[in-house]
Amino acid sequence: MTDFLVRRFVKNHEQTEDAGVRTAYGVLASIVGICCNLVLFAVKLAIGLLAGSISVMADAFNNLSDAAGSIVGFVGVRMAEKPADADHPFGHGRIEYIAAFVVSIFVIQVGLELFKSSVGKIRHPEELAFSWLAVLILALSVLVKCWLAVFNRTLGRRIRSSVMTATAADAMGDVAATSATIISILVFGIWGVNIDGFIGLLVSIAVMLAGLGIARDTLAPLIGEPIDAGVYRKISEFVEGYDGIIGTHDLIVHNYGPTHSMATIHAEVASEVDIRESHELIDRIERDCAHSLGIFLVIHMDPVETHDERTIRYRELLSEVLAGLDARLSFHDFRVVDGTERINLIFDLVVPRDYNDKMRDTIRSKVSDQVHGADPRCYCVMTVENTYCAESPEPD
Repeated sequence: MTDFLVRRFVKNHEQTEDAGVRTAYGVLASIVGICCNLVLFAVKLAIGLLAGSISVMADAFNNLSDAAGSIVGFVGVRMAEKPADADHPFGHGRIEYIAAFVVSIFVIQVGLELFKSSVGKIRHPEELAFSWLAVLILALSVLVKCWLAVFNRTLGRRIRSSVMTATAADAMGDVAATSATIISILVFGIWGVNIDGFIGLLVSIAVMLAGLGIARDTLAPLIGEPIDAGVYRKISEFVEGYDGIIGTHDLIVHNYGPTHSMATIHAEVASEVDIRESHELIDRIERDCAHSLGIFLVIHMDPVETHDERTIRYRELLSEVLAGLDARLSFHDFRVVDGTERINLIFDLVVPRDYNDKMRDTIRSKVSDQVHGADPRCYCVMTVENTYCAESPEPD
């Protein structure tokens, strides 16, 4: 069904990096969500009124809020499509994240209202009316919501949409809520025990937790998050694939929406190569990256000594020391400076993100001590910094 709807309503659906195609995906997901949730709201509200069930009616209004969330998603996707202008030189792509956050607010609000109603139901329970028809309709609702979750998750992954991912998570929360409602009706019908308020209370907590999870995931790119390990490798390997580039470090990616990114990176070049030749290479890589990866890349050029035997020897010494302490450690901007009575090894030491201040101080001391122990003339002058990459133990 998902592929049928995509082929039917999204022109050039395979070109998911195209802004117009992404908008078409968003419009399709929003319209499908609005229609399904409005139908579910009407049916559940009628059943809730007939059965006198607060949990069923709360579930109905939850679907109504989902319809409103789909409308917000629709508006957000359309606004995110707007091109760059004088006030927003990087476009409007981040509006999509804001729309997803608004959806999370809707979810949390529904959870709070359900919590309040459930507490009242526990304090003042009302008689339920058991109906197999209600159970059947609600079971069908669960199936619809499961499909909506898969539908939005599939489309969200195709176009990397936080709004659709949030909508999919919300739908799975509705599956849990409706399933719990079915359980409360069945318990009353079989054993005559009214647990409607307690079930509603549990569902309200689950809904609020889902909303908080959506808010956390959608705020992360707005606040700033580490670079995905796959993206880090893709950009680094792209730059390092050019003859004349020895290595890269200090890659930072700024996200301005799912399809708009700007990045900066330090690229190491041989110090003996003419600076004009290296600069021409850097310019070419920046142009190629914009064309091939769709990323506006700014490259800082770092000259590296490649022929001085003493520098190479000390670099190898430092590499051995770091490998023995923690294989995840790395260094860059390495140079050797002679003092009156000592040799200074100056470099930046890159440590994993899980290193706290105490661990950073400890590793600094260990590196200095071991290098000095291997060669008493050597003293380390290092700057310790964290990687900007969200590390992954396994490559993609």
